[in-house]
Amino acid sequence: MRWENLALESEHSRADAALFGADAVTTRTFDTPEFRGITFHEIRARSIINRVPGASRMPFEWTVNPYRGCSHACVYCFARKTHSYLDLDTGLGFDSQIVVKVNAPELLRRQLGSRRWLGEHIAMGTNVDCYQRAEGRYRLMPGIIGALRDHANPFSILTKGTLILRDLELLKQAAAVTDVGISVSVGFTDAELWRTVEPGTPAPERRLEVVRTLGEHGIGCGVLMAPVIPFLSDSPAQLRATVRAIAAAGATSVTPLVLHLRPGAREWFMAWLERHHSYLVRRYERLYADGAYAPKWYQRRITRQVHELAEEYGIGPTRAGMPRRIREPEAAEQLTEPQMTEPVQLSLI
Repeated sequence: MRWENLALESEHSRADAALFGADAVTTRTFDTPEFRGITFHEIRARSIINRVPGASRMPFEWTVNPYRGCSHACVYCFARKTHSYLDLDTGLGFDSQIVVKVNAPELLRRQLGSRRWLGEHIAMGTNVDCYQRAEGRYRLMPGIIGALRDHANPFSILTKGTLILRDLELLKQAAAVTDVGISVSVGFTDAELWRTVEPGTPAPERRLEVVRTLGEHGIGCGVLMAPVIPFLSDSPAQLRATVRAIAAAGATSVTPLVLHLRPGAREWFMAWLERHHSYLVRRYERLYADGAYAPKWYQRRITRQVHELAEEYGIGPTRAGMPRRIREPEAAEQLTEPQMTEPVQLSLI
């Protein structure tokens, strides 16, 4: 690994090199079943609050990311490209070479106390999951949440991990003094699809238990229904099954997000698609011919369907606390081989 060459790779690499010194990397492996095959690169970061680029589509300006790389191993993860900035592989390397900012809690506390910091909202879990497997060993999040609580700094967390429940008491304390937003990512409930596309994550039903548990303790939790995967999790029956399960878990909201394939993620996902669903490769090439995002007509269709289902099942801030109208699926709703309900348009808008 050429840590000494970080500053030579790209503009992004130059920025990353400024975050830590090449002589401050400690590499560790742990011979335990949950960490077998994973290498951890421990660094002492120079900064932990990151400004989101102005051109980003993200609805927030500041993030904290205590880890880089992610053992969730989601084949579609858009953050894969960021591993190349550190001269690390964006495929298996992203899943198994985890950078750990071991001084994140103390550094955050110092930066929050700076006169220059204005107490703006901080988003976490937006690049890689801060409650991925490594957090069980490094325990960075309790210190991070504690610092945010002590400075009454608003924050949000997005996760696929169940480990967030370990920090439930801290989250309750923080919510008593500032705005805290929690979202869990559950794109679909298909168990077979989950095992191949998100192999390192807890099962969807376990994530929905997190939603339920947080709600029972007074912390409202939304669900980011992401990603909706074209032709694999987007049939009307599949969307209904997923929204129904989300409603049953007591989610305060559901927000659909269609799969997007940025460079780095696109190559890894398409290789997976060729191995598991080769009959879909050409359809994906047409659907994503114009870039990383599915065409607007497709995104709007998914959003409309999910919002209609959310209304049917009583999800949403305006209906919070009301009984969920959960009905058993009819025979016609049983899942079949995914079909696209509109034809693929060769001329995409």
